[in-house]
Amino acid sequence: MSPTRSRRRLCAISPLALAVQAAVFSAATLALPSRAAEPVHATAAARAYQIPAGPLATVLAKFAAAAGVALSFDPALAKDQVSVGLQGSYTVHAGFAALLTGSGLEALDQGGGAYTLRTYQPKAVAVPAAAAATVALPAVTVTAAADHSGTSEGTGSYTTGFNRSATGLNLSLRETPQSISVVTRQRMDDQGLSQLSDVLQQTTGLVVDQPGASASDSSKIYSRGFAVDTYQIDGVTQVDSNYDGLFQTDDMVLYDRAEVVRGASGMMSGVGSPGAAINLVRKRPTDSLQASAKVEAGSWNKRRAELDISAPLNQAGSLRGRMVGAWQDNDSYVDRLHERKEVFYGILEADIAPATLLSAGFSSQQHDTTGVARSGLPLFNADGSLANWSRSASAAASWTYTRRHNQSLFASLDHRFQSGWVGKASLTHNVHEYDEVLGYAGSGNAYPATGSGIGLWAARWAGKPTHDSLDVSASGPFELLGRRHDLAFGATTARTRNSGPGYSLWRFAGWSNAIDNINTWDGSTPAAPDNPAVSSMDSTERTDSAYASVRFKPTDALSLLAGVRTTRWGYDKTTTTFADGSLDTDNRSAHKLTPFAGVVYDFDKHWSAYASYTSNFKPQSYARDASGSLLNPQVGKGFEIGSKAELFNKRLNLSAAIYQTKQDNLAEWVRDDIYRAIMGVTTRGFEAEASGELARDWQASIGFSRNLSRDGDNKPVNTDVPHNSFKLFTSYKIKGIGSGLTVGGGVRWQSRIYMDGLGPNGERFTQGSYAVTDAMARYAINRQVELAMNINNLFDRSYYSSARTAYAGAPRNLVVSLRWQL
Repeated sequence: MSPTRSRRRLCAISPLALAVQAAVFSAATLALPSRAAEPVHATAAARAYQIPAGPLATVLAKFAAAAGVALSFDPALAKDQVSVGLQGSYTVHAGFAALLTGSGLEALDQGGGAYTLRTYQPKAVAVPAAAAATVALPAVTVTAAADHSGTSEGTGSYTTGFNRSATGLNLSLRETPQSISVVTRQRMDDQGLSQLSDVLQQTTGLVVDQPGASASDSSKIYSRGFAVDTYQIDGVTQVDSNYDGLFQTDDMVLYDRAEVVRGASGMMSGVGSPGAAINLVRKRPTDSLQASAKVEAGSWNKRRAELDISAPLNQAGSLRGRMVGAWQDNDSYVDRLHERKEVFYGILEADIAPATLLSAGFSSQQHDTTGVARSGLPLFNADGSLANWSRSASAAASWTYTRRHNQSLFASLDHRFQSGWVGKASLTHNVHEYDEVLGYAGSGNAYPATGSGIGLWAARWAGKPTHDSLDVSASGPFELLGRRHDLAFGATTARTRNSGPGYSLWRFAGWSNAIDNINTWDGSTPAAPDNPAVSSMDSTERTDSAYASVRFKPTDALSLLAGVRTTRWGYDKTTTTFADGSLDTDNRSAHKLTPFAGVVYDFDKHWSAYASYTSNFKPQSYARDASGSLLNPQVGKGFEIGSKAELFNKRLNLSAAIYQTKQDNLAEWVRDDIYRAIMGVTTRGFEAEASGELARDWQASIGFSRNLSRDGDNKPVNTDVPHNSFKLFTSYKIKGIGSGLTVGGGVRWQSRIYMDGLGPNGERFTQGSYAVTDAMARYAINRQVELAMNINNLFDRSYYSSARTAYAGAPRNLVVSLRWQL
């Protein structure tokens, strides 16, 4: 038998061979079990399929296995082709036709449930000579159903197709009249983005203001000039107004992608700022065995290991599971800072009926840090001159630590109706537990000659917020006036209960915070103050909300969108002081409607224009005025006009938008713990982004953002947030080198920032514009093993990561990883 014929012959293989199909793809033969126990007529019956997007060979394999047929073909035929997947009911013949549309291939039925692929060969039609000039064959159109899950894993892409984060409707990025960025699994892997704050730093339009360590509560995320405080997991908002910074340390090994909706998102989140909403989408089990392991080593003694296994758990494939784990230990370029992480995630999926999916899972994350500072050292000396600290200089006392532990239980039930409607219910139980002991040299200013003049701020806080939520939703099409439209509605009830001890903050009787000589300080003195619990706190934050959104399609080119959410919010807090047994209560509530409206017009199948109106509502749980009263809730509205495009068979997304946001009751820090409410804050800006495939094997994400914020008196607001930022990362696969070499690089640039009143005489500090360049390379040793290298801050650019303290950005550093996959 010739080698060519050997590659193409069919053979029966065991389920184990199916489990390792990734290895078989790259070999010469692809064969899948025929499930001979099923009757032959099953190949002619329509079945429901839910096959996600991915490489064409992978998608075809999943379809053949689900359909109970055997498929063989030369892998070279499907090389470098990507499929959008298959959703809906199809016969085997129609399913192959839908999957292969536009591929130049066709499936040939060889009988007995066996199929093979070949290059499409149009059938010759015999036409009588006399009629040859007048007879026309009828046109046949086959339309493939797209994968509406938006799953990015396995696609190799820097973009994705669909999301629900903005409207609750399952729309493509182009169909959504708001600015959306998606950081996919492939991009996270290419750049080595293992923590949420790392991902957000690379996202178009977002700015990470980091005056201290990344584990600190002082680090803030900004979008369109406003702090971001809305975090979601699988579309469910995590309610915790007291400490939303806890979410920034989430490890990304659990997630398929991060979706960021810029602008107000009150229609879907209920409460939140007008900056952005961040939605993390968990990894899901796969239909076939998939396993990978990765180890990393890098600068500052970084060590990290990851394990990810997913597989069907029964012969029918109706029960599937996935387990993900990670461990990390590292020092830092900052003196005394040490981090340790332990992460576990497990999920089960069961097809309890042909169109009903039950999911349940558990995750655990532990992030422990020692030598952590809430800020850097003071920027100015006592004489008003600019301090000149080394990049490794730490403001942290050696006895400081933060412990953040999270456990999450979740379950969901999805059902697809024959009408095209989808219903979903999800239940979540999260427990965050944190204990943070702070001591950082941020008080005073140093005398250069003696090193005296600086003291410690010391504090401790701890809590155990428990979040419970129930979310139900439904979405689908409906007919009106002879046209098809889309509707979505849902409701959410959520409770966050927190209890814990209260400690004294910042100053302590009988304790001196003075550091003798900051120039020779090793963090050991002064010792930690005696700080026993002085009170206890119990609080409950609750939200009950419901929403409805609709997309009308009066014409094929025009979409009109509208929606509204009603939200009832309440907050009850009781503080008991141990010394005298006194009680301090804080009870607040609010009810708000947050409407949404948008219009999208398609110029053709690639380009569209849109306009939208959004609103937001955010109660304030920490900002108090000079009288001690909490500020009124932030309220605002936003307008956005833009254009979007889908190119190269939807593998490249483009967007550009101009926007204006108006906000009242924005909290501005005055001094100590005193804030004032700013009215009439207006932000105007422009954003542009391109993400996806620029050419075959060339992925890129390119984004530019500009925003200007001013108050009602036309004075600048948030001057420590850059007006302009530009972010680029790109990668290219060179197939001709060994088993494949991928090279890439990126740059992050931002304009200058400044802040007044930081020096002893009210001096202004300015951090000029700067750019940070990164580079990566990944070499496939064989089809299972890859070696990768990431160099961050390639040119060792020195800069401060905030305009508030002398906390330096990370110097040049190197991470090398070795990855094995089945």
